[in-house]
Amino acid sequence: MAIRRIDSLGYQIGLLGRLYDRRLQEKLKDFGVAPGQFAPLVMLFEQDGLTQAELCRRINVEQPTMANTLQRMERDGLIRRKDDPADKRRSLVHLTPRAREMQIKIMEGARAVSNQTVKSLSAADQDDMFRLVARMVKNLKEE
Repeated sequence: MAIRRIDSLGYQIGLLGRLYDRRLQEKLKDFGVAPGQFAPLVMLFEQDGLTQAELCRRINVEQPTMANTLQRMERDGLIRRKDDPADKRRSLVHLTPRAREMQIKIMEGARAVSNQTVKSLSAADQDDMFRLVARMVKNLKEE
C-alpha cells in the first residue's frame, strides 16, 4: 500500500527543512552567508575559538562536511583558524571582525524565518511542537 505524502513524517520533515533553508538563504544572501554556514556561525557566536571536531559534535555533521564548510567560510572572510596553543596538531576556529559585525543582522534574519514558520501556531502549540521535536530527536539519537 502506498503512503500518502501528507501522512509521511519523513516527507513532511524533509519538505519543511527544504522550505526553511530556502527562506533562510533568502535572508542571509545579502551577508554572503550560505545556509550550511549558519549553524557553525551560531556555534561560534555562542563560543568563539572552537575546534573543528567540537563544531562537528555540536552540529552533528561529519568531519569532511565541516572541513569543506569551514574552508568556504575562511575563503568568504567569516572565520580564521589559529593554532591551538595547547595542542599544535589542531586549530581553533575564530570569527573574523566582519562576521562579528554581521552577527545581530544574521540572527535577526534567522529569527524572522523562525517567526514566519510558526506564525499560525499558538504559544501552546509552539511549546508542544518544540517538546515533541525534542523527543523525536532523542529517539533517533538512541541506538
